[in-house]
Amino acid sequence: MKILQLDVNKITYMPVKKEAKIFDDVEKEEVSITDTLVILTSIEKGDTVELADKAIADTKNFLEKLQRKRLVIYPYAHLSNNLASPEDAYNLLKYMQSNTIEGIEVFRAPFGWSKKLMLDIKGHPLAEQSRSYSDDKESEKIYKKVKPISFNTSIVRKSNWSGLPDADHRTIGERMDLYSFQEVSPSMVYWHPKGHTILRELIEFMRSMEEENGFQEIGTPVVANTALWHVSGHYEHYRENMFMFNSEAEEMGLKPMNCPSSILIYKSKSWSYKDLPFRTAIFDKLYRKEVSGSLTGLFRVQEFTQDDGHIFLREDQIEEEISMVLLMAKKTYATFGLKFIANLSTMPDSHMGDENLWAKATDSLKKALEKNGLEYKIKEKEGAFYGPKIDFDVIDSIGRLWQLGTIQVDYQQPLRFDLEYAAEDGRLERPVMIHKAIFGSLERFIAILTEHYQGRFPTWMAPTQVMIIPISEHTNHYAEKAYSKLKSAKIRVSIDSSDKTMENKLREAIMQKIPYMIILGKKEEEADTVTVRCRGDGKNQKPNQKFGVNLGEFVKKLEEEIREKELKLLY
Repeated sequence: MKILQLDVNKITYMPVKKEAKIFDDVEKEEVSITDTLVILTSIEKGDTVELADKAIADTKNFLEKLQRKRLVIYPYAHLSNNLASPEDAYNLLKYMQSNTIEGIEVFRAPFGWSKKLMLDIKGHPLAEQSRSYSDDKESEKIYKKVKPISFNTSIVRKSNWSGLPDADHRTIGERMDLYSFQEVSPSMVYWHPKGHTILRELIEFMRSMEEENGFQEIGTPVVANTALWHVSGHYEHYRENMFMFNSEAEEMGLKPMNCPSSILIYKSKSWSYKDLPFRTAIFDKLYRKEVSGSLTGLFRVQEFTQDDGHIFLREDQIEEEISMVLLMAKKTYATFGLKFIANLSTMPDSHMGDENLWAKATDSLKKALEKNGLEYKIKEKEGAFYGPKIDFDVIDSIGRLWQLGTIQVDYQQPLRFDLEYAAEDGRLERPVMIHKAIFGSLERFIAILTEHYQGRFPTWMAPTQVMIIPISEHTNHYAEKAYSKLKSAKIRVSIDSSDKTMENKLREAIMQKIPYMIILGKKEEEADTVTVRCRGDGKNQKPNQKFGVNLGEFVKKLEEEIREKELKLLY
């Protein structure tokens, strides 16, 4: 049995078409349920009532942690390729529904139908978790049937994205040669040179902003003894989604989050009130184990990078630091032309710490939002168990909402790790911790941008910024001269000196969504000028071509566009 647990603000589904010989007799009506835990469930061959009981027991514990009073059991065959028969699956899902949890309202989405589905997932660390249940004897039988695979080229193959819409980031990424997924590393991205350029530019964008605001970049090991995760609470709450292994009789884990290891850097020395705030930034790889069927291109991967930041500070500094991070978020989303909605999540019923501290932290968040002129929605009792938080829902070019950034005020981790600093009167005080991420997962953010721009990335982050196209081999020398001038200005430039026709060269550059094409012929060489063809943005601005452009002038304008990170093209 494979289950993906989702803590959602809202789930909406509607039966569309019967697709199995066994199905629920329901009307084709839209159903919406708010503030609920959803378990997307695949019933597999060999699944038993005992496994279902274990899954329901785990779900009950998760409901208690999240303080949810509703549960939606959603049949979801895509999590497994070892599905049970429709009869067995239907009966076991009905059993799970009837095995009611006291005080919980249980719903089951209709079985045997294709359905329209919309999910608005809450933004907190435990909002998305996967589970796998199997009978040990059955697993042993299956294991004995599997023979070891020797490494050979036949298993080194990319994922197949055929049949996906043209607007899907996986289709665009493949056509533009940005990245691939290989079966030997499930749901972990292989960044090709062009895609890695985009990743690097985003990291450098955030790195520069963090340096301006006093963040100091750190790096920590990806592997740690699970003793660390016991202290942080991840072992208790998150171990199902962690990659664990044994090394010399020690249980080790790949880190799913950066905060515990960042805390160890704070804890490595003594601190005075004068030293705070201490702002750390980190771009390390993180690893979270997921059910394979829940993974969707760059949107959900098992290895990813976050623009993580952790600020260790005094209580009287909370409002000022939150205000600083809010300004960073506003600038970031504005750079990409993304509008956002701010949400303020308050103290849940099940929480840690003194309620007066919660009130103080929440008030600081409110004041920072209002000081920066940001409208916000209040999500009552939706804060993390350790503190209130601000989440950012970003609206893309077709109106979809994506929960990306977060600012969380944390009293719990400093308590669990016994963090201290010396106050002005010499007494030892406990610092507060702020978690910040603005992009969130860089992989997910790139997926959003790829679909948002449809591959027409702004010039500053485009993998190739200029393509030089000589009309014939007679102008190759002039093309090399233009190339050298652009290259010396640190512009990402290529030359298409192939023997393809002019039309084919242009078509290929257009397919690669390159912002500028420089076309060079005999006339341009004689006049010591270039012809510039501008890509256009595909919506408001159509491709345009300008003749007789001075190359030095073009380079200066291009440098300015890249430096200012403008969304508009020059011509």
